[in-house]
Order: sequence, then C-alpha cells, then structure tokens
Amino acid sequence: MTVNDPIADMLTRIRNANNGFKDNVEMPASKVKVEIARLLKEEGYITDYALLRGEAFDNIVVDLKYGKDRQKVISGLRRISKPGRRVYAPKEAIPKVLGGLGTALISTSKGMMTGREAQKNGIGGEVICFIW
Repeated sequence: MTVNDPIADMLTRIRNANNGFKDNVEMPASKVKVEIARLLKEEGYITDYALLRGEAFDNIVVDLKYGKDRQKVISGLRRISKPGRRVYAPKEAIPKVLGGLGTALISTSKGMMTGREAQKNGIGGEVICFIW
C-alpha cells in the first residue's frame, strides 16, 4: 500500500519534467508546495512559479531553469523525510548537501527555509529534501 505524499509527488514531477527538458510543470497546489517553489526560486533552481486559481482546486505551475545549451540547473532532487520515516535535525546538525554546493530544505517552527537560513537563525526542524 502506498502512502499519499504530496511533497514527493511535487519533487517527482519536477525531476521528470527536468529530465524531459520541459519548460514548465503543473501540479495541484498546497501551502507547502508554494513554499518549496518559493525557496527553489530564491536559490536559483527554477525561473518562476505561479499559482493558478481554479473552481475546485488551485494549481501551481513551476517554470524550470536551464543553462547554456539546455544544461540542467537541477541535477538532483531527493526526498529525505517521508511519512513513514520522519527525519529531524537539531540546530547543531543541519545537513550540508554536497559539501555546501546543494541546498537542504528544512521545515522549522518559523516556516520553511533552507539549511543555511536555519543554521543562521539557530533553529532545527524536519529535513524535507535535498536539491543540487
């Protein structure tokens, strides 16, 4: 039996669209997904994102970013904390991704932030995913 994990669904959609060199990817929206998209944009992994209001539910469209000659900006995405196994990191042990070249997304009591921001603010939280 599979567990419904909307964050893993979002990361998988982004990973698949990135591997297929798509310009954008659309998915059902949630507050957490919008926060993840905001952080990905701030860190320079995506070009932009937009929230499309619908009658029944909202969608989020993520515009993927590529370098010269369609070189991928996102080379990897990995979900760390899962519904079956939550992973938390105290403020002293915020993980570094690829020795600081990647980004860890952390869900803290102050909201969703990158690992660098969490370390700077001196707070720990749930390690959502790694992106590099």
